[in-house]
Amino acid sequence: MLRGRARRVQGGRPGDPLDADQERRVRAVLALGGVPQADLPDGVQQVRLRLLERAAGGQEAPRDVSAWAAVVASNLAMDWHRAKRRQERLGERLAALRPADPAVGEDSSVLSVAVARGLDELPDAQRQILVLRFYADLPVRGIAEALGIPEGTVKSRLHTAVRALRARLHEDEVV
Repeated sequence: MLRGRARRVQGGRPGDPLDADQERRVRAVLALGGVPQADLPDGVQQVRLRLLERAAGGQEAPRDVSAWAAVVASNLAMDWHRAKRRQERLGERLAALRPADPAVGEDSSVLSVAVARGLDELPDAQRQILVLRFYADLPVRGIAEALGIPEGTVKSRLHTAVRALRARLHEDEVV
């Protein structure tokens, strides 16, 4: 259903759920929502993906694709800001944990930057568990209860995350 409608609206690009006007509107909503210019193409792709997922899931096409896409773009902009604030808070917490000893400062700074980069590369679930375990100092049982997942899942994710972070630190020749 969505594909047929997209072809009629699009004319030249069959299968693309957004026509040129809708894409411009999505870009404008994202930009006005504070998303940086460099991230706009990713935001547009996310809107396309959500439209395609609706069609693949058997859902009816939105009555007004343009309005629906604008709402989704607005939600994506809010998500972008939340993620940015979360990263800023994590950076502040990491900076607060840095020792004040100037003799160790440079080595520690290099390690902190490498750990922060390694954390950024981890999947969200692994990063969350690693931060809760080692930065918030929560026990495995406490993490499992807080997240509502089995302890075995916490242990598995923690093991995988530590192994990936360790490999990254060795790759960067930090440790």
